[in-house]
Parts: sequence; C-alpha cells; structure tokens
Amino acid sequence: MTWPRPPAALPAGRLDEPPSGARVTVAGLVLVRQRPGTAKGVIFVTLEDETGVANVVVWAKVFERFRRAVIAGRLLRVTGKLQREAGVVHVVAELIEDLSPMLDRLLQPGFRPDGVRAGDQP
Repeated sequence: MTWPRPPAALPAGRLDEPPSGARVTVAGLVLVRQRPGTAKGVIFVTLEDETGVANVVVWAKVFERFRRAVIAGRLLRVTGKLQREAGVVHVVAELIEDLSPMLDRLLQPGFRPDGVRAGDQP
C-alpha cells in the first residue's frame, strides 16, 4: 500500500492506510489544543483538513523545541510516527512547522491553492 510520504502531507481521511509506527506528515488548521493537568506535560492538538481531523500528541520535549508553533500556529504541518491504540489514531510529533503565513495568501485577489493564477488555464 502506498501513501504520501514526508514531507508530503497525508490527508486526515487516509490515516487508516499506513501501518502503526509509519512516519507520516499531516497538515491542517488547529481546532483544539489541550494540556490536561493529568497528562504530565503532554499536549494534544487536533488538526483539520478538508478530509477530516488528525490527532497529534506533542511530548514535553518536542513542545519545548517547537513552543511558538504549538502555541500560536493556526495552520500546522506535523511530521511524526503514526500510533494506533484502542481504535484511536494519533501522530506522535517529531517536527512541527507553523504554516500560518500561508493563510494570508488566501486573501490575495486571484489566489488559488493549486498554484494556478486566476485567468490561467488549469
């Protein structure tokens, strides 16, 4: 079975394809950041793309390395190991990138996410 490999992002709707332990990249808008008091410094981030949601686990050491992106990012790309446990799929973060500046491009006249300019033939 084949799926997009890092740095290409795997759509959330396809997270059931790679085996547990596979290295994957997901990207999406940040819906939720949770830091439960009982989680011993672990942060849970929920990302949404056009196909669904991806649950991301950020261990304390990784959080310290990518603190700004985790706290302030609105659009993140996360690379890490896929983990399946009791029917729940998580990506355990190793690398977190803040892609929020790309959101500002959506406001530009004629912007299309596929890179084709308005008026060009697709």
